[in-house]
Amino acid sequence: MARQHIFIAALADSGSVTHAAAQAGKSTVSAYQLRRARNADSFAAAWQAALDQGVRRLEDIAMERAIHGVEVPVYSYGKLVGTRRVYNDRLLMFLLRCRAPDRFTPLSPAHAGRKAPTPDLNSGPGSPAAIAAVERVLEEIRRRRALAGN
Repeated sequence: MARQHIFIAALADSGSVTHAAAQAGKSTVSAYQLRRARNADSFAAAWQAALDQGVRRLEDIAMERAIHGVEVPVYSYGKLVGTRRVYNDRLLMFLLRCRAPDRFTPLSPAHAGRKAPTPDLNSGPGSPAAIAAVERVLEEIRRRRALAGN
């Protein structure tokens, strides 16, 4: 029973069955066998709850990386000369779409009925109509940033 508790706690912390089994001194095969055993409903439920907690931990890690980026080494001529912080815009967009789909998915009510202004292409790029269209687009961008608090 103590090994099961160690396994579940390690699974919740790591999200890895292999790591949790090693922490509990069990093989992954024996852990899966126990989960499938006839009277192991509470163990299987605890296993699922631990995995759910692991997923929440991954969400926290992803959010941290999206906001603060990650340090990557910088090499010059094969020698480490420093680090730089790299941000992942795709990760950021993914998190926004998943955590606030009502505001960040194309089919959300926030986007319903909106069309981006299009410039009058027949007037030429420097025409007053084209300049006004660009100004409208810029104003829309400024408005969205103001709503987002940027």
